[in-house]
Amino acid sequence: MKITRITSHVLGYDLPESLGYSQQYYNKRTSHIVEVETDEGITGWGECFGAGNIALANKGIVEKVIQPMVLGMQALDRDVIWHKVYNLMRDHGQKGMPLQALSGVDIALWDIAGKAAGLPIYKMIGGAHREKVEVYGYGMMLRPENVDSLVSRFMDEATKIKEKGFKAVKMKVGLGPKDDLRLIESVRRGVGDNYRFMVDANHAYTTHDAFYVGRAMEEFDPYWFEEPVAPEDLDGYRELRASLKVNISGGEAEFNRWGWRNLLESRGLDIAQPEVCALGGISEYLRVLALCHAHFTPVVNHVWGSAIAVATNLHLLAAMPPLPGGLFPWEPMLEYDTTHNRFIDDLLTESLEIKNQVKANNGTVSLPTGPGLGVTPKRDFLDSFRICD
Repeated sequence: MKITRITSHVLGYDLPESLGYSQQYYNKRTSHIVEVETDEGITGWGECFGAGNIALANKGIVEKVIQPMVLGMQALDRDVIWHKVYNLMRDHGQKGMPLQALSGVDIALWDIAGKAAGLPIYKMIGGAHREKVEVYGYGMMLRPENVDSLVSRFMDEATKIKEKGFKAVKMKVGLGPKDDLRLIESVRRGVGDNYRFMVDANHAYTTHDAFYVGRAMEEFDPYWFEEPVAPEDLDGYRELRASLKVNISGGEAEFNRWGWRNLLESRGLDIAQPEVCALGGISEYLRVLALCHAHFTPVVNHVWGSAIAVATNLHLLAAMPPLPGGLFPWEPMLEYDTTHNRFIDDLLTESLEIKNQVKANNGTVSLPTGPGLGVTPKRDFLDSFRICD
């Protein structure tokens, strides 16, 4: 079964209101879906991390760089393909956009392999350690409004996400240490005591400010403090982890097994957050997962994007061994975007129904049962929302 064509579908639409995090506000939702076709009629779907113009640039890498390398190769030889592409692009970047582009292609090849075998991807990996996956909802995004308005909005939104049945909620910070602490307090008030919430800084702080916020937030008892400092600052991560009570999480901006080896050996993470649509796809994710577990570091995958990314992560979270094992093991969670996202809600021929499942099933969702990813995008939806041919 040979690869005959690879197509990038970069999709976009205008959001009803601006959303933001510590680095920027944005008004358009984008997504980068990859389609790999074969001479036996089996098509695979994947997704590349990266929004806006990054997605447009990655489209060029997928179609103009990776596609010529792999046309005519056996689609089931995904590990051979991965290393060929990585080795040929290595001189031009071992991280970032080349790996994001490769990720989408690799995920699509796993989808093809599952369809060819008639098995869901979690069966291809080795089976499901859990039949249902817990889900947390992220929201509480920054918006271009004053802090008093954000404090009120964050409290209300946190309450609503909890009421929808999610196991936990995650908020954004990035206004500055003192204003951020007001936001953190408001979310704790919104969800009440004995309910998990997480704080995501998107590397907004210096190490000094991260210590200030990390110590001050202890009275509100967040579950983790995500990306407190720049991903390059391995010493800062290690110092924060050694001194703060809150779990330190990160890793969404790290790539491939070599980058993750350095990150894990620095001993800066309590919780690892690999992003499968960025670090090199499922093939590389499984190697990174093994490294995380070899370093006794629990994993909660970073998830951002469309229903293709959500479905991919459901398979990976199902197939993730418990760490540690036991009668009552620590369980991973699926990250789910609760903000306006048509690329989750409307993309698929059969919706994953995450929000409905969460509400009905005590904050959990069932696994896709079809072969491969078990999901298929609507062709007319791809055509309607495509922003670049």
